[in-house]
Amino acid sequence: MRILVGSALALASIVAFLQPVSALSEVDGLYSLVQRRVPANTNSFNFTLTSGNSSVDTFTLSDATSHGHGNPQINIECTSISACARGLYTYLTEFGGVDIWWTGSRLDELPNQLPSIGAPVTRSSLVKYRYFFNTVTFSYTTAFYDFSDWELLLDWMALRGINLPLAWVGYEYILIEVFREAGLSDSDIADFLSGPAFQAWNRFGNIQGSWGGDLPTQWVNDQFALQKQLIPRMVELGMTPVLPSFTGFVPRALSTVYPNASIVAGSQWSGFPTTYTNDSFLEPFDPLFTTLQKSFIDKQTAAYGNVSHIYTLDQYNENDPYSGDPSYLQNVTSGTFASLRAADPEAVWLMQGWLFFSDEAFWTTERVQAYLGGVPGDDTMIILDLYSEAQPQWERLSSYYGKQWVWCELHDYGGNMGFEGNFVNVTAEPLRALSSPGSSMVGMGLTPEGLEGNEIVYDVLLDQAWSPTAINRTSYVSSWVSRRYNVRSLPAAAVNAWQLLGSTVYSNQDPLSQATVKSILELAPALTGLVNRTGHHPTLVSYDTSTTIVPALQMLLEASKESEELLSIPEFRYDLVDVTRQLLANQFIVLYESLLATYSSPPSNASAVEEAGKPLLQLLYDLDDLLLTDSNFLLANWINAAKSWSNGNATYSAYLEYIARNQITLWGPTGQINDYASKQWAGLVAGYYAPRWEAFVQYLVDTKQNGAPYNATVVLDMMIAIGEKWDNQTGGFAEAANGDSWETVKALASKYSWVE
Repeated sequence: MRILVGSALALASIVAFLQPVSALSEVDGLYSLVQRRVPANTNSFNFTLTSGNSSVDTFTLSDATSHGHGNPQINIECTSISACARGLYTYLTEFGGVDIWWTGSRLDELPNQLPSIGAPVTRSSLVKYRYFFNTVTFSYTTAFYDFSDWELLLDWMALRGINLPLAWVGYEYILIEVFREAGLSDSDIADFLSGPAFQAWNRFGNIQGSWGGDLPTQWVNDQFALQKQLIPRMVELGMTPVLPSFTGFVPRALSTVYPNASIVAGSQWSGFPTTYTNDSFLEPFDPLFTTLQKSFIDKQTAAYGNVSHIYTLDQYNENDPYSGDPSYLQNVTSGTFASLRAADPEAVWLMQGWLFFSDEAFWTTERVQAYLGGVPGDDTMIILDLYSEAQPQWERLSSYYGKQWVWCELHDYGGNMGFEGNFVNVTAEPLRALSSPGSSMVGMGLTPEGLEGNEIVYDVLLDQAWSPTAINRTSYVSSWVSRRYNVRSLPAAAVNAWQLLGSTVYSNQDPLSQATVKSILELAPALTGLVNRTGHHPTLVSYDTSTTIVPALQMLLEASKESEELLSIPEFRYDLVDVTRQLLANQFIVLYESLLATYSSPPSNASAVEEAGKPLLQLLYDLDDLLLTDSNFLLANWINAAKSWSNGNATYSAYLEYIARNQITLWGPTGQINDYASKQWAGLVAGYYAPRWEAFVQYLVDTKQNGAPYNATVVLDMMIAIGEKWDNQTGGFAEAANGDSWETVKALASKYSWVE
């Protein structure tokens, strides 16, 4: 697959495929949204754009008193397309009692007789921007999305009022054209680009090359074609896409083509061998940087139209600058911004502020002030305070010294699935930041690395962006659950289950563990270092399972007995499985600690260790059986989505499957970031985690039998070998859901004594 771009379409031919945005009525995208999601009520809404304070998005809902578009019943007046979409969402949720979720849209369940509004409802956004995405979300969640997947997510985003999404898809096509124009060969470029599930870190300048094989031409072209669908859809839904730009990271061969260019080697990242890291960085004060920047943005504008002036550009994400001298750092940003303005006189630079937390020792206030100070003016940058809910940097850095910034909730790392949240931090804290003296905060946003459950803690931040007072948890949970489980008579037990979770699991005040919790069953087995990890990759469970999740499951089961209609609700079945999944994950810790206690007990023998390991291993198969009952928890979704891009090419399909498998297991050629992106999916639990734990238990049994000491290196090598073998397999997992979720949950609840 030695690559890449020989058959790529010429950029000039692409414009013909794009329908000019100006050819569409500004509100046509809203009517299309209604037609997609509420088809029975296509003519029930009338959207009107009005003049208003352009810095504040505002909408007004009212009952129709005259005919509008079709025969409307609800008028939605707004100052922007995004405000109209949020107004529609407000009507659908607060008056219609329906919602749209990551698991699917239930908006078509809107009552046939539309509820009236009564007194008009007017609301305004507190902030100019409602932002969405982390650069790495494009690898951990959307790497293999097709347009139908994107369509659901974009509608979810638009309705919740998001107006500033990151838009990375198809980046490599433009970049390749730029590099080729600069004189690099396809072989030079191939050595630089990374595989489909790892492109985020190549874009960050952390890694280069692809250990699974070179990036195929077909992938590059297909992703570019997908972006040509996504950009117009974002625009018609009222979003300003944050477009890529030239970052400065280049193939090593560029220094040969331009021997006088100022090119430095970046730092090593996460233990990767030099072949795959130490990316070359063209310093922005070199004239070649501006040349390549202008080439990139010109080509991008030709491809997608003049749809945005906001560009994402990150140079030091977990990547050390060549020098820490403040004048050097200022020259870097000065040159970078000058290059953007040379290409687009209205350019605004958006950057993720993760570096200021992750390498706080380097990024002192003096260095940050110098780095940001290289960009003239305050409205020329937007900085994402990436982890505001747990590690905010805006106070330490004096509201980013006047530059615009966005309060962000990160929360999820690598697509981890454990329950966790801090309701107060994502409601009251953004308001405090916004009202703080001298605040230059202009937005609220979501920056999770992956989208895997815990939806409530993301929903509430986007809702907080439209509420001038901190949202009340109790009332919010009640209305959220009533929409999520949209049945005629919702049992109180269902609401009570979520009120309990909201007041405990989703009100985590432990400052040492503010992120989704990773279960130790997903980690490479070891004798030490698994339990009670803190930080932003915690395994510490900060709540008492027996008084939180156990009774929550009991209440959900009780609710399903009171209303069998609940079992027809996809989100109820999802939650029933998800809560039980979390219980099993927490129970695994108990069984693991019991195994270790037995192993470390001097009187114990091989037989006792083997017996102690049996319930632990059985739990993994119980978990896999549970996950298999719901289509949202299948390994097959991830693998088949990857393979679908091969269009039947067996070699390409095997390449994509390897890449997909490697990311969620070894994450690197030999386990450089082992288990970072682990998941609790049917097929992965029984097919990968269970064999690892079986090998671990057997190793413990063997050492007891032979009187040999425990050797952590041997165990780790054994786990890496299992990972390498699994990554190179194809198939061997269930392709579709199987079994009844409710019956399986009941059986497990009885088996593990969670119910009487």
